[in-house]
Amino acid sequence: MSDLFEDDASPDAGPGGNAHEFSVGEISGAVKRLIEGEFGQVRVRGEVGRCVLARTGHLYFDLKDDRAVLAAVSWKGQVARMSVRPEEGMEVVATGRLTTYAGQSKYQLIVDDIRPAGAGALMAMLEKRRAALQAEGLFDPARKKKLPYLPEVIGVVTSPSGAVIRDILHRLRDRFPRKVLIWPVAVQGEKCAPEVARAIAGFNALSPGGAIPRPDLIIVARGGGSIEDLWGFNEEAVVRAAAASEIPLISAVGHETDTTLIDHAADVRAPTPTAAAELAVPVRLELMAWTAEQGGRLRRALTRGLAQRGQRLRDLSRALPRPDSLTENARQRLDRADAGLEAALTQMVAMRRLQLSRTAGKLHPALLTQRVDAARSRLAEKAGLLPRALTTLTERRGARLDRAAARLRPAGLERDLAQARRNLTGLMQRLRSAARNAEDRRARKLEALERLRLSVGYTETLKRGYAVVRGDGHVVTTAEAAGAATALEIEFRDGRLPVAGRGATPPAAPKKRGRGTPDDQGSLF
Repeated sequence: MSDLFEDDASPDAGPGGNAHEFSVGEISGAVKRLIEGEFGQVRVRGEVGRCVLARTGHLYFDLKDDRAVLAAVSWKGQVARMSVRPEEGMEVVATGRLTTYAGQSKYQLIVDDIRPAGAGALMAMLEKRRAALQAEGLFDPARKKKLPYLPEVIGVVTSPSGAVIRDILHRLRDRFPRKVLIWPVAVQGEKCAPEVARAIAGFNALSPGGAIPRPDLIIVARGGGSIEDLWGFNEEAVVRAAAASEIPLISAVGHETDTTLIDHAADVRAPTPTAAAELAVPVRLELMAWTAEQGGRLRRALTRGLAQRGQRLRDLSRALPRPDSLTENARQRLDRADAGLEAALTQMVAMRRLQLSRTAGKLHPALLTQRVDAARSRLAEKAGLLPRALTTLTERRGARLDRAAARLRPAGLERDLAQARRNLTGLMQRLRSAARNAEDRRARKLEALERLRLSVGYTETLKRGYAVVRGDGHVVTTAEAAGAATALEIEFRDGRLPVAGRGATPPAAPKKRGRGTPDDQGSLF
């Protein structure tokens, strides 16, 4: 290759010389082979500049220092295997191979792996991410939920093959055995962050009462390690999943001195996985002892309270009067009321009978007949006067209108006069209608009074089989009055029958009826 470039630089090579002509592709291929042969696998340290993740999943970024810029690219599969994603401003050590891109006449680094340049850079990036997530409110204490006192089901997100899960199960068994669901995940490397985030979201997606019970508490646990080993728990996806969890979450990542971003987003941080199990459940024996102690206190308090209230009741009962003395006055009043009840009822019946007699006297048939006759006379008198009064009133109003019309003859007044006459005619018709209505009302009232008179009169009683006895023109109600009368008259439903009085020849006694004698009705006397 050096000979090739030396031939191109020979003094004979000039315009019109015999120098070899290369195509662009040949030159690009020669440069590509030269660079890849000299720099097959290299590690480059620099600061990440422009960083772009394409829709295809490939990552394009720049590595730069104070003197130069190197283009770098990681393909989709390489990006998925990265434990740390490059971010702008981060100082990293990239491992890969140097090659060229003929389409733009540039060389670039194909990055297989990337690591932070040191703990300082990692901590700077971690602090920057922590500040951004805290500004969103993901670490706000108001978002944190209270742990259940005694969860029925505990979900554990950890590696199923490590010592962490054995420590948690052993501690739970010693304190208070509970149902445990394990969601196996990778706890370091490029798969750690997405698997932990999916595990937290998966536990929250379980339906209460389903085939797989939904946990009441989640523990995310991992043993200790370096900052690079624990880096998966600093990823943004894990922090957001922990903050969005509706189930209370305990973070137990690393040992007591290790701190990750999931510790800030979790509801409670445990210094170790064993401590997380202690925070999850109480000690069963201590709880049983406390319950027994509280039960004893409750029994003693109830016994003491009942004794005090019994003594208080006995003290109060001594001050109460005897039951007989409380009812003596009431029994005496009841006896007095019982003794006067019969006399009071008799007096009330007499008073009501007197009131009934007075009311019956006011409703005497003769008085009702007189009132009806007087009302009928007044109605007939007023009915006879009403047409004459209406005619007189009409004539007077007509004469008055004629005189007014004679004085006021203009055409407008003639129209007014005609309108007035029509109004007068309508008024007369309304007056006649009102008179007829008044007459009808009075007639209906008179008919109602007549029906009342008939209903309370003695004629209705005669129809039911009774008779009225009169002596010397007066109603006789006793046998003595009938014997003293000179002439008697009996009124039946269909007429009156005169009978002999005192001194008259009594009628012959009726003959006794025998068998075959007709059933004849004899005289009453």
